[in-house]
Formats: sequence, C-alpha cells, structure tokens
Amino acid sequence: MIFVPGIYIMLITFPGVVVHEFAHQLFCRIFGVAIFEVKYFQMANPAGYVKHEPVRNPIHQLFICIGPFIINTLLGLAIAFPAAVPVFILGEGNFLDFVMLYFGFSIAMHAFPSTTDAKVLWDTIWHGENIPLWLKILTVPIVALIYLGAAGSMFMLNLLYGMGIAFGLPVLIMKFLANYY
Repeated sequence: MIFVPGIYIMLITFPGVVVHEFAHQLFCRIFGVAIFEVKYFQMANPAGYVKHEPVRNPIHQLFICIGPFIINTLLGLAIAFPAAVPVFILGEGNFLDFVMLYFGFSIAMHAFPSTTDAKVLWDTIWHGENIPLWLKILTVPIVALIYLGAAGSMFMLNLLYGMGIAFGLPVLIMKFLANYY
C-alpha cells in the first residue's frame, strides 16, 4: 500500500474542505450565530475553520457541528449522481462526468465532523447549564461516532465514505429503481 501524506490528500480534495467549512458557516447563519472568522482552506492543520460566538441554544451547536455531515453528504451525492449514471451504468462517461465525480467524491470525503467539532459539542451539551437529559443522551453516540470517524480516517474511512456516496450509492439507487420501474 502506498502512503500519501494527509496534506497532499487535503490539497487534492480541497473542494470538500471548502464545502465542509461552508456547512458550518451555513448552520451558524441559519441559527443567527455570529461568525468571527472563516478560513475555507489553508495548507496547514486545520485545513479550514469557522470561529463563531458561543451558541445560546445547545441544539444549534449540535447542527453546527454535524452540518458538514449533512451538507457534504447530500451535495456530494447530488453532484456525483448525474455523472455516475453514464459512467457506471451506461459505461459511456465524458470528461465532464469525471469532473463531476471528482467533485462529488471530494465533497463527500470531507463529510465527517472533526474532533474539534466533537469537543465543542461535548463541552456545550454536557457542561452547559439547563441542558435537557434527552439532548445529553443524544449527544453521546454522535460524539462517539465523530471520534470513531476520526480514528477511521487513519484507515481511509473518509476515502471509502466518499467513494460510497459518490460512486456506490448512485449505482445502488439506479439498480433499485430499475427493479421497480
């Protein structure tokens, strides 16, 4: 197996990093959380970030943290789907199809929230005042999954997720639809 340093993977898949940070920013805007600074992409660790004010509603923090998972997954699938059909189903993709597959894959690959997101979520929910028990209980598996995703990225879980969303899911959807129509 060839080892490719993470900084090169970030550079190659930078559109996913940009969308990841945009998703955080979007949920901040939706919930009226003031944003102090946004870095969509940089050749450093972290590759991007959104600094915002502390949230007033802990549910808002939950959505701000998991926003990239929602947005990157849906957008990656939406971009890759129309290209995956001609490439993988019909076997006749063109250059634009492959560009769309690249963008869909790149965006989906960066869907996982970071461990920083998990820490902020945990601190907000578990150490905040007057947080309902149901929200605390809901947060535990979400934070655990974020940490598992981060650990899995050492084994290319994010790469596999991006491939699954951009390449595999469109094929499964088309095969499913073909069986019923």
